[in-house]
Amino acid sequence: MRAEGLTPEELGRYDRQLRIRGLGVGGQLKLRRAEVAVVGVGGLGCPTALYLAAAGVGHLRLIDHGLVEPSNLNRQVLYRPEDVGRPKAEVAAERLRELNPHVEVEPVPQTLDEHNAHELLGGADVVVDGLDNWRTRFIVNRTCVELGVPYVHAGVRGLYGQVTTILPGRGPCLRCLVKATPVEEGALPILGATCAILAGLEALEAVKLITGLGKPLVGRLLIFDGLEMKLEEVMVRRDAFCPVCGASSKR
Repeated sequence: MRAEGLTPEELGRYDRQLRIRGLGVGGQLKLRRAEVAVVGVGGLGCPTALYLAAAGVGHLRLIDHGLVEPSNLNRQVLYRPEDVGRPKAEVAAERLRELNPHVEVEPVPQTLDEHNAHELLGGADVVVDGLDNWRTRFIVNRTCVELGVPYVHAGVRGLYGQVTTILPGRGPCLRCLVKATPVEEGALPILGATCAILAGLEALEAVKLITGLGKPLVGRLLIFDGLEMKLEEVMVRRDAFCPVCGASSKR
């Protein structure tokens, strides 16, 4: 028997977050109806997906073509040594279903590119960045702008990270922030705890966007410095000449 749209089991499972002012049963129902695409189920994507599943996001789409490797295990918390060699998306989906059987988890073991981005991201209410390369990030950014889907971006390296939220039409996109394509690195130095911090912020932004809580990081880049344990906020303006979201791109 449902109580205000939630089962007794759901009311018990989500009890502590239902007590958050402004969330409540109404916000929980929004989470249950929401669909979030997590692109990249690695150091960022694993803990982000974990917390979104725990929060009760109704449908999670996990997009990652990779296989679990031994070097993933210091930070990609959904995987175990016995998973090495298995598809990340499928293993992650298994673990998240175990965590919360109320959540539908869709593994997509594919490479996202210019040809399938609209298909893979279409229908999502929020897209979350779990990527480790700028080429794919820019494809996701452009696709989200074209689809009008919010995109939560984060990046990590060593003990540093950054996070921002892109609301198409309401603030700058990733190309407004990063105008020149950065040189891609190989194996990045990274500590698992850095991923966890930035992934937690991404999950929080996604929950806020879905439920309407608080103020998202639109037009603001939050920079984390783990060595000095500091957070810095940088304002970012929308570029009228941005080739993705600016006026010139509509011509």
